[in-house]
Amino acid sequence: MSLLPRIVGHRGAPQTAPENTLASFRAAAAAGAQAVEFDVALTFDARPVVIHDTSLERTTDGTGLLAENTLEAVSGLDAGSWFDPSFAGEIVPTLEETIDLLEVLGLGADIELKPDPGREVETAEVALSIAQECWPNDKPPPVITSFSRVTLAAAKDAAPEWPRGLCFDLLPDDWSEAIGTLGASMACPNADRLTGDQAATLIAAGLDVMAWTVNDVEQASKLLQWGISSLCTDVPQELRAAFAKGDLV
Repeated sequence: MSLLPRIVGHRGAPQTAPENTLASFRAAAAAGAQAVEFDVALTFDARPVVIHDTSLERTTDGTGLLAENTLEAVSGLDAGSWFDPSFAGEIVPTLEETIDLLEVLGLGADIELKPDPGREVETAEVALSIAQECWPNDKPPPVITSFSRVTLAAAKDAAPEWPRGLCFDLLPDDWSEAIGTLGASMACPNADRLTGDQAATLIAAGLDVMAWTVNDVEQASKLLQWGISSLCTDVPQELRAAFAKGDLV
């Protein structure tokens, strides 16, 4: 059985609601996604919050770097108006708030750790300490992913029983050694740069493969034919509809 379902909402359902917000996770669930991917980084006072960028400007009404702002400051920001006025007042959610909502919605999770330079180990230790406290014991554990090998190594130490996935844009030459060292069971490649031969090699190595970011039904079909186990997508509603019509199997 795959670690994640076929359709994973990338930051929720970011074409329907502002990315990495509680509204976006609700939209992903409503669209038929069975799991979501979201990004976790630390505030100045080492609190894990759900946001993609190192800076606040693109997805909130704040300014400056996340790492230079406290949780109190970040919690007061508007993370929805940039997307549409109807989402005014959406917050930058904490990791705890996100996990609580996922339990209510019945969603699985890919928690992508996005550390600032120098905080690779701290990000894993703090985020996973909280995630382990909050994650329901009767649910399959989330997959912990990152582009940072240092962070994934720290995740292995902090939560050895939780599965890990290595993210990459291009397949690294030393991918097999890295996967082995990190004890990873999932590879998370850029769908646009993955080849069929690479997919076959990863799958033959016993790995689940979740490709990102798959927003086209034709591309999704090709990846599934290659044996890709999960599709991380901005448009879970479109892929779900394609499955329902039989355009994807």
